[in-house]
Amino acid sequence: MKKNPYIFIFIIICILTIFITGCVVLLRPPDVITSAVTFIGPTSATGGGNVKDDGNSVMIVRGVCWSTTKSPDIEDQRTTDGYETGEYISNITGLAPNTLYHVRAYASNLEGISYGKDLTFTTSPFGVPELTTKAVTGITQTTAVSGGENVSDGGEPITEKGVCWSTQTGPDISDSKTNEGAGASAFTSNIAGLTGNTTYYVRAYAKNTEGIGYGQEVQFKTNLLLPVVTTADVSPTSATTGSGGGAIASDGGSAITAKGVCWGLTSNPVIGSNNFTNNGTGTASFTSNITGLTANTTYHVRAYATNGVGTAYGSDKSFTTDPLTVSDVDGNTYDVIRIGTQLWIKQNLRTAKLNDNSSIPLVTGNTAWSNLSTPGYCWYDSDAGYKNSYGALYNWYAVNTGKLCPAGWHVSTDNDWITLEFSLGGVSPAGGKLKETGYTHWLSPNTGATNSSGFTALPGGWRRADNGTYESMEAYGFWWTATEYISPEAYHRKIWYNDDKTFKAFVHEKYGMSVRCVKN
Repeated sequence: MKKNPYIFIFIIICILTIFITGCVVLLRPPDVITSAVTFIGPTSATGGGNVKDDGNSVMIVRGVCWSTTKSPDIEDQRTTDGYETGEYISNITGLAPNTLYHVRAYASNLEGISYGKDLTFTTSPFGVPELTTKAVTGITQTTAVSGGENVSDGGEPITEKGVCWSTQTGPDISDSKTNEGAGASAFTSNIAGLTGNTTYYVRAYAKNTEGIGYGQEVQFKTNLLLPVVTTADVSPTSATTGSGGGAIASDGGSAITAKGVCWGLTSNPVIGSNNFTNNGTGTASFTSNITGLTANTTYHVRAYATNGVGTAYGSDKSFTTDPLTVSDVDGNTYDVIRIGTQLWIKQNLRTAKLNDNSSIPLVTGNTAWSNLSTPGYCWYDSDAGYKNSYGALYNWYAVNTGKLCPAGWHVSTDNDWITLEFSLGGVSPAGGKLKETGYTHWLSPNTGATNSSGFTALPGGWRRADNGTYESMEAYGFWWTATEYISPEAYHRKIWYNDDKTFKAFVHEKYGMSVRCVKN
């Protein structure tokens, strides 16, 4: 039987048609369902939907639409909640209390718009107030201005409203707050008691019988502060100089452009009216050299620091410059020398009176001297001609009165000498640094003598306790300390012509020795 060739062609065409038709992607609007409405209040509710299928087309938008009539569409009130598939939540706002609403989810792609099922809900007759927080204005270091607007009472009268604020997010009425009274009108609040250069968060709030409603959170930062600076201890360094400084605890949020100390004769000096130093910029602690001063004068000092806001000052501190001289009640005047942190008189004491103006007995006889157990003094070899160069020799009973030196000064203690020796590098070479140079008063070789300290120690010798005789002038200098060893012996210091050391020892309190005074 002869086959028809057209049947074969027809079969091929049918197979190809079926194959091609089966591979075609069908495009359609999205598939969306409406979620149940929850959190229903008087003016708001929470809805949403679920885009089950994007219809094989690019999603454009999704959300919910609502109205007081059936089947709301995108021409009514609506939300826009992204363009993905899957579940989503929609915030439904601007509702009227105690009102029936219809809501539908919607989704749109390039093929069209789809809607979910029409659901209904009724807003509650009452709820907490709703309002918005005003933008913050009028910001200073410690104050700002905000408030509330678009106030809705939630169906119940507002009994209190205002703003609350904190340095933490989510402030509420347990934090700082204002109270602007009752009613649903907009209001303005003055925020006070703030700290400069600090970030704050503020929300408007309103109360009714249903509870408390809050506006959106607004963030602001207070203005920059002045620096915080402290004044370091101040002290004299000579008759015409002193030392001070300061530390900066905070730059106030603005770079420090100048810092230093200012000083004057009256309290609370300022840089515009008084002398000052400039110790650079930045927040590092600083030390200032205070110069151009007058001897024996009290000055007031304050540290300062300047930033973009202005200049701040530390506390007022005072010090008195070194005196050039000091006089005793007997009319003798002594030069004053600073060695390290101490002030010493530069000559041996030569007063014949205590600082209460009572006389010290002058004892010349050797036996009388060795029998003394009360204050007494003498000149070496009972020769007053030695007074101006070497000063007097005192027994320790005169030292122990506590009134031998001018008021405000005291006989050097053992600890005073230790401090002195340490500041000069130790007992050796301290002796050399204390001794007058040359051989006018000291015997040769006057080992190590430089007098670099300015102390100008002279070899005034001593008077013995046992027989009252004099010894060792030009060879040794002996100086009592006010420190007793074990009665009847006390400490002293000796400097020798043939060494650069100071020697510490103790002897009977009846000995006669030179005295140097130290400022209290």
